[in-house]
Amino acid sequence: MAQAMRRDTAGSLLATDGKPHPLQDTLLGVTLVLGAIAFVTAMFHNLHLLSSWTGLVGIFTGAYGQFISVTTRERFFLILGLGASAVGFFLGMAHGGLFGGLW
Repeated sequence: MAQAMRRDTAGSLLATDGKPHPLQDTLLGVTLVLGAIAFVTAMFHNLHLLSSWTGLVGIFTGAYGQFISVTTRERFFLILGLGASAVGFFLGMAHGGLFGGLW
């Protein structure tokens, strides 16, 4: 009866250990949002400032989230956000950079 001894982890999508992780979940959400913004705005040449800065901040929040993450699910979604942030950052840098056109 090993099934009777398992914990119910259906309460949270990310916390597979049954404990709340508010800081890790917040960093995960911020990283995913920043990654999505950086990735989408990197497709437009004139939005290079937004894509490069949101990508850079997303890289830092995702890296810190990876450092303090507890569960595998958190790490998985952090990697998705980190990848999107990195693509947005590098395309934003290629289109003009962090300060391109301001000086």
